[in-house]
Amino acid sequence: MARKRKPPSIQGDPRTYDPDFQGPTSDRSCTDLLCCVIFTLFVMGYILLGLVAWIHGDPRRVAYPTDSQGHFCGQKGTPNENKTILFYFNLFRCTSPSMMLKLQCPTTQICVSRCPEKFLTYLEMRFLNKKDKTQWEYYRQFCKATASPAKSLSDLLSRGDCPPAVYPSRPFLQRCLPDFSTINRTLIVGSRMQFDDGSGKSRNIIELREAANGIGKILDARTIGLKVFEDYTTTWKWILIGLTVAMALSWIFLMLLRFTAGFLFWVFMFGVLGIIGYGIWYCYVEYIGLQHKPQSAIMIYDIGIQTAINMIFHLKQTWFSMMIILCVIEAIIIIVLIFLRRRIRVAIILLKEGSKAIGYIPSTLVYPVVTFVLLSICISYWAVTAIFLATSGVPIFKVMVPEGGCIHEDETCDPEVFPETHIPVVCPGASCNFAFYGARSVYHEYIIVFQIYNLFAFLWLVNFVIALGQCTLAGAFASYYWAMRKPEDIPRYPLFLAFGRAVRYHTGSLAFGSLILASVQMFKVIIEYLDSRLKKAQNSVARFLQCCLRCCFWCLEKMVKFLNRNAYIMIALYGKNFCASTRDAFYLLMRNILKVAVTDEVTHFILLLGKILVSGIVGVLAFLLFTERLQEIVEGPTTLNYYWVPFLTLVLGSYLIAHGFFSVYSMCVETIFICFCEDLERNDGSAEKPYFVTPSLHRILTKKRPAPQRQRE
Repeated sequence: MARKRKPPSIQGDPRTYDPDFQGPTSDRSCTDLLCCVIFTLFVMGYILLGLVAWIHGDPRRVAYPTDSQGHFCGQKGTPNENKTILFYFNLFRCTSPSMMLKLQCPTTQICVSRCPEKFLTYLEMRFLNKKDKTQWEYYRQFCKATASPAKSLSDLLSRGDCPPAVYPSRPFLQRCLPDFSTINRTLIVGSRMQFDDGSGKSRNIIELREAANGIGKILDARTIGLKVFEDYTTTWKWILIGLTVAMALSWIFLMLLRFTAGFLFWVFMFGVLGIIGYGIWYCYVEYIGLQHKPQSAIMIYDIGIQTAINMIFHLKQTWFSMMIILCVIEAIIIIVLIFLRRRIRVAIILLKEGSKAIGYIPSTLVYPVVTFVLLSICISYWAVTAIFLATSGVPIFKVMVPEGGCIHEDETCDPEVFPETHIPVVCPGASCNFAFYGARSVYHEYIIVFQIYNLFAFLWLVNFVIALGQCTLAGAFASYYWAMRKPEDIPRYPLFLAFGRAVRYHTGSLAFGSLILASVQMFKVIIEYLDSRLKKAQNSVARFLQCCLRCCFWCLEKMVKFLNRNAYIMIALYGKNFCASTRDAFYLLMRNILKVAVTDEVTHFILLLGKILVSGIVGVLAFLLFTERLQEIVEGPTTLNYYWVPFLTLVLGSYLIAHGFFSVYSMCVETIFICFCEDLERNDGSAEKPYFVTPSLHRILTKKRPAPQRQRE
């Protein structure tokens, strides 16, 4: 009777002994060719998109404000070179609802060299000019270059050469906005005080604030961006120094791990607890200091997001919340250390074994620099392409009417021939002003699609670079593990050989794995975008479903990263395609699920402490420097808009650098563990089938002493 075939198990079939297997196979062929071709074409299209965006885009449109004629204010080599500030003729027009749809204030705008210092209407200027001829010279700098004195107010409004009134203002993001401290002190007492806007209408301070707020809503995000840019230009040298310090600390810790892994763990633990403790103490001091301080007044220049950013660190609730969060983090770390104290011993042994591997292959410590350079190129290319795409187009001019109600309002126009058309006759006071940048070509119609393409290509390339690094390191460390006599049996230049195998044979497989991960991340971005756009329209059920989607995609991303990482190890070992390697890695991990739970996460936790320590040391030094607490030792920047901008940049950058260096250890430990599991299945520790694993590692992972074994000849 025929024996029934055993159904496939979720754990798969274990490996069998192969006397010829001694590490990464050299007999390979190209894998996942179709995905390799698609990836190559996709990258070529990405390069082409960047070139097209470079031709059509103009980043100056982000840096410089633009007047009603489409000219940049303050650009060198133009008539506005010395006129760096944008001035609005009628600020009250900025309260129009259409402004938020067009993102442009429907009033004439010109470039000026300074903002008005006093309140003056055109009619008052004409009266005063009879006695003092300098009044017109002062007023005309806020008029068009071709302006001449108007005979009457109606003549002024119809010609639109001058503003009906000017208000005491100061530059804010290269734009003249009312200085309410001056108005309240010299002209207006209380918000009920009325004043003439120069066009025959009575206004009050509330209306003027609303008009300025209208512009503020447009400029809010741009304000943040430019102030952040100013802070970066002031502190870029210190940021580079801080990142260099983070790189040096990471290198030192990696070298010390080779000799004193156990001692360095205690350094990581007490260092992290100490840094978090310092943060708790500082938050407590700030909280006590703000107990009896009054709230700061909110000025017109602190609107929208600005208010939150400027005021959040002046509220005692902020420091109290941060103190509670840090206390919770401190308690969690202590509890985890207590409950994992035995498993930490296993992780330390693995780190020591990884230190030996890195000691025999020191070039692996340099590879994170290669990954960092490649990632920097990807990030820079994405950012530059996004800016050029966003600034693509030519100036578009629209008909704008001071009082509205004209049938030709918002029509496209040509400023050169506009005075000769019938529109100024039909619509008195109408003008042809700059509205935005755009065009009607096919390229400009698909700008949004190109931006999505740019983002997805960025995610795909970043994940591919990371995958290439993981596969390369896995191949190098696998060569170390499967060498019976170390270092005699380790091939020469193992890192270079592993890199060559990964690029030559497995570009398609790495692109396949990174494509899956990039797709998941793209869906996460789409969900976040929809959430931000529909937040006000959501009810409690919709918000719950949104939260569930976020959680599911977060878990999916973590699972895909874990499977990809182990699949790349199997690719480095056996040279199979991505799907087969993923299946083999999954079966192997399922057959050793208890060992995975013991080693993987605990090792990552120890390395996480090291990353936090590096970023914490750099963060504390950056905080003391940028808040001017180290002026007696070193003179740092003193004119920052937001000290937290370079501070967070250094903390995040230091963590990423530490993550890059410590990921070498993480990949080393995971590769050794995968090879160890393969070793246990292939061999039994006898003289004919000796283990490749060291006795100390075998003993602590299997809880038993290996049988005496002889080296293979």
